[in-house]
Amino acid sequence: MSRLTLDDLLDQLEQARQIAIEERKPTAMIQATATMAKLTGLDKPVIKDVYADSKPVVFNITGLSPEAASQAYQDIMG
Repeated sequence: MSRLTLDDLLDQLEQARQIAIEERKPTAMIQATATMAKLTGLDKPVIKDVYADSKPVVFNITGLSPEAASQAYQDIMG
């Protein structure tokens, strides 16, 4: 007895889906399609690593005297 392959299962599900289409059974058609997606891994979300190409953030921090900080605050606050 031979083992079923993924291609065999997908072929059988496609046949079942075609029968469901011919017999106008949308629930069966959707189930066959969903099962095919699960077998092929297409039911899982694709998560893109948005940080893969990102460069590190660089902060340039300079010190202020208390007088300069007070003046900057007054300038901002009006």
